[in-house]
Amino acid sequence: MSPLSWDGSAPPSGRSECTRQVATGIPGLSLRATAIGAHAVDVKVTAGDRRLLVEVLPLEPDPADDAPVRVRVEWRLPCTGATALWTPATGTRWLPPAWRAPRTASLPAGAPVGSLVGTGDAALCTFAVGELVRPVSIGEGAVEESGEFSWWVEHEAGAPLRLRLDLTNRHFARTVQEMAHWWAGLVEPARVPAAAFEPVFCTWYVSHLTVTAARVEQLGALAAQLGFTAVLVDDGWQTEETSRSYATAGDWQPAAGPFPDFAAHVRRTRALGLRYLLWCALPFAGDRSAAGARPGGRLARIAELETSVLDPADPRVRAHLVDRLGELVEHGGLDGLKIDFIDTFDRYATDRTAVAEGVRSLLAELDARLRASRPELLVEHRQPYLGPGLWPYATMVRATDCPHSAAENRQRTTDLRLTAGPLAVHADPLTWHPQEEPAEIAVLLQSVLFATAQVSVDLTRQRPDQLAALRFWLAVMREHVDLLQRGAFRPHRPELGYPLLEAERGAARAFGRYAPLPLRVPGPWELLLVANADPDTLVRIDFDAPPGRLTVLVQDCQGATRAAVEAEPVDRQFAVRVPRGGLLTLRRAQ
Repeated sequence: MSPLSWDGSAPPSGRSECTRQVATGIPGLSLRATAIGAHAVDVKVTAGDRRLLVEVLPLEPDPADDAPVRVRVEWRLPCTGATALWTPATGTRWLPPAWRAPRTASLPAGAPVGSLVGTGDAALCTFAVGELVRPVSIGEGAVEESGEFSWWVEHEAGAPLRLRLDLTNRHFARTVQEMAHWWAGLVEPARVPAAAFEPVFCTWYVSHLTVTAARVEQLGALAAQLGFTAVLVDDGWQTEETSRSYATAGDWQPAAGPFPDFAAHVRRTRALGLRYLLWCALPFAGDRSAAGARPGGRLARIAELETSVLDPADPRVRAHLVDRLGELVEHGGLDGLKIDFIDTFDRYATDRTAVAEGVRSLLAELDARLRASRPELLVEHRQPYLGPGLWPYATMVRATDCPHSAAENRQRTTDLRLTAGPLAVHADPLTWHPQEEPAEIAVLLQSVLFATAQVSVDLTRQRPDQLAALRFWLAVMREHVDLLQRGAFRPHRPELGYPLLEAERGAARAFGRYAPLPLRVPGPWELLLVANADPDTLVRIDFDAPPGRLTVLVQDCQGATRAAVEAEPVDRQFAVRVPRGGLLTLRRAQ
């Protein structure tokens, strides 16, 4: 059925169908539920305070129709005051046309959530679906003919379709986070250790496929002195080839040349005070690997990458991967894994439901094996496979690759913060040219201030002033980790790329300022942090009431003091110069 066909006509497939129009009690909201491949549909609606929970169950499947029964919910609103469509897939926040191709959310392909954002960051309509593993098709967009905004969600009816709608006009971030809280009641997340929120040094951008044990230990020694607590050895440890193919992927054994005694190397790195994490890509069985010749299902072959994509629904595939990664962690003494390319399973699936269930089985079996010996194991996954179905098997999620882009990293980590639930959110590793100015390095770190920093640069080539900027901002992020990463998070203006971010925890407030905007500080507070990433150095703050006597500390990008004074504004406004890449700290004078 077309998402625009509201006339009750039969679907193009000719399958049997039953549709019910649903009374919502919310002016302007039209909603209907459909069972495709059934003769009846049951709809239960729980409503209150402009919020709905819609549960749809198909009844009386058509015995003449052997295709799976599918359930769909469609709804519309007048498209008035809309400024952006927020989805977990970071990108332009434009309002797409309703005829745009739908997106799919599943455990290996993203989260079933979205929000139509209006003026002042108000949520005109935020929705989420309670299916956390199997595919959910989602259509959303502006209807040219009527000036409305329409949505539809659909999935195979193995269970009731549960849809939550929020039309409360509250801040969109709060409504999205409440949807994530709802998911947390539907799944049991893994316990996330404090180590998941600590800064990580990554080898990818600095070494790519030329990584060696000696290089890791050299960089690790410098990283530990700067405040990093973990090193993530990315792609390259398992091969002596340096091309960008995956021809040797799948065996998951350290390459003897660059890593002649892997366990001893891990022990030396951990002796520096660093946890040791290792990259792996579960879907691939390369053409020149032993795994490529092993029996087991294949979803596809990617000729340009010289690899096949394994089928996670095959028990032989899962047994091989669990055995290889289990031995790697247990015998290598690892502290964690970065599990990459889970979305590749979905991309090459012909049966997306079977593949999603297979991925869940694979991750569950792997998790049971690994945590039997390492209950505190750190497990990182990456955009776009970031949905709540992943929560039982991960401790952190990372922004997808965006090297050198402060703005993109800010947007990606912000989006992840809204839907990551209990997981730590990590930045794509920050990298920069060896001649980069310290203030610009500070801006890169400020752009991921509300996430866990990962960094990947050649620390042996950094000047003292560059290292000072890195050391200072890592120290700020570690000192205020509870405020920055566990506080109530409030991003502003998604349609403009989040020019202002803020967090609140107890009496502490923090702002990331990425455009020449004034800051508003409501309510009582005792500590206020402002990271200024904009060339405009005049930071203007509006309080609800005159703040009284303040201690003012202004530091530059390297942490050097530019001003340390006391001030007492006579009204509700206060302004102070803060250099680009610098930090303003305000405290109420005792």
